[in-house]
Amino acid sequence: MKEQIKFSGKQLIQLKNTVISNFDSSNWVELGAITNMLDEVENHPRLLRSLSWNDTDYDGVALTVLRDIIGENNENLKDVQEYMAKKFVVAGEDISSEQTEGRKIIFSPNIFNIPVEDVDSSLVSVMMPFSTNFSLIYESIKEASSDAGFSCKRVDDIWEHSTVIQDVFSLIFRSHIVVCDFSGKNPNVFYEAGIAHTLGKHVIPITQSESDIPFDLQHHRYLKYLNNNEGLKSFKEKLKSRFLTLAA
Repeated sequence: MKEQIKFSGKQLIQLKNTVISNFDSSNWVELGAITNMLDEVENHPRLLRSLSWNDTDYDGVALTVLRDIIGENNENLKDVQEYMAKKFVVAGEDISSEQTEGRKIIFSPNIFNIPVEDVDSSLVSVMMPFSTNFSLIYESIKEASSDAGFSCKRVDDIWEHSTVIQDVFSLIFRSHIVVCDFSGKNPNVFYEAGIAHTLGKHVIPITQSESDIPFDLQHHRYLKYLNNNEGLKSFKEKLKSRFLTLAA
């Protein structure tokens, strides 16, 4: 008898998301054969049909069948995980939002919790100092986001966790684009930009002064703006153009 392995609902959802993103009928058949569940896969009334026809119930059917394959006591879990690891990057482990050819870095952070939610291709997040001096700038970014078809959030727009930095990480993780305002050399923004780059996000540096761009980031293109009505109007149009270029 195979050793029973502890398995959470969150892990099940992560495996299911990998299945939805990557599986074709041959993957289901292979997984069924490996776990001695081939009959259940091939004879299921909805699984392969809903996959083939891209039916709306496929997500739920896939979750149910995957749970059945794993087994009531998780006896096939190890086989399922090994198959997934060999074939694909399991959702929740590859935490980059950008798929690139070549090597991939897979890691699990020990400081942050990885959000259950997937990356939102319509979400822009903004990392900037929490000062009233930046209020009009944030409003300009929100308007540019809206004009380009994106939603826009800053960490003070949400309160989901007991620690602010977890909310920051979760917001960056879910975002397609991250705007980082380096004006004033705020160390928090530098830290948040590092998180965004590590997660493979599209980072748009902005600043009121090029001297505020750290040396290690000076090779990245950035948007410089003036914090007045005319300057913010021009900035909004340039930022909107950049958003449209990066639209998924």
